[in-house]
Amino acid sequence: MKRPLLLAALLLLVTGCSTTSDARPGDSRWRPRPGIAWQWQLTGRVDTSVDVPVYDIDGFDQTEAVVSALHDKGRKVICYLSTGAWEDWRPDADRFPKSVIGRGNGWEGERWLDIRATDVLEPLMADRLDMCREKGFDAVEPDNMDGYRNRTGFRLTAADQLRYNRLIAKLAHERGMAVGLKNDLDQIPQLVGDFDFAVNEQCAQYDECADTEPFIKADKAVLHVEYELPTSRFCAESRRLKLSSMLKKYELGVWREAC
Repeated sequence: MKRPLLLAALLLLVTGCSTTSDARPGDSRWRPRPGIAWQWQLTGRVDTSVDVPVYDIDGFDQTEAVVSALHDKGRKVICYLSTGAWEDWRPDADRFPKSVIGRGNGWEGERWLDIRATDVLEPLMADRLDMCREKGFDAVEPDNMDGYRNRTGFRLTAADQLRYNRLIAKLAHERGMAVGLKNDLDQIPQLVGDFDFAVNEQCAQYDECADTEPFIKADKAVLHVEYELPTSRFCAESRRLKLSSMLKKYELGVWREAC
C-alpha cells in the first residue's frame, strides 16, 4: 500500500466513523460506544446470523465454539452471568454455602446473594469470570447488581452494593474483559468510571432513561431493552439519548425489534 493511502487508512481508524468500539492508549480492552446495535439471546440455540456487531449470550450455556463462530463473523461477545443472585441449576450451585443465599428474586430457582460476604463470593465469581475469559468472551454482563434496593433477606446498604459492584468490575478488568453495569440506576454517578458500558431493562417504561446519560456523556454504550412497550413508544427518545435500544420478549430468545 502506498504511504498516502496507508496514512488515510490510519486516520480513518483513529477518528472512528464507526460506533463499534475503541480502546484507550495502552489498554486493549474493548469498549462499546453509544448507539451500537446488539443482540441479547439467553435462551435457545444462538442464532449467529443476526447482523449486529455485539452479542450478549449466556456464559455457562454457550461454548467456546459459539463465541469463536461469532468472532469469525466480526462480532464482539458479552458473557452473561448472575453475580448478585444464586441460580439452583448452575453447575457450581453447590459451592455456595446456605449462609449467603437469601430470598427469591422473583425468578424461578433464583435467590439473592449476601454480597457483603466477599470472602466467600470473590473466589466463586473469579472462577466464573475465568470461565468467560477461557471461552474467549470480550466482556461481561453481571446481573442482579442492585440487591440493596430489594428484599434480599440481608441488610444490604448502598455502600455494600458499591463495594461489591466495583469488585466485580475489578475482577473482569484483571482478566482483560470489559464489564457492564446492569440496571442500578441510582448508583450510576458513582460507578460510571468503574464500568465500560451499561445494560438497562425497561427504563422507558418507568421514565428513567435520562438516568443513564452519564454513560453516554462518557462515550460508553447503554444497551437497552423494553419488554412491554411498542417501539413507537420509546425509539424516538432512545435515538435522542443515543441508547442502543430494542424490544425483546421476556424469555430473551432470538426475536428482536430494534429501534
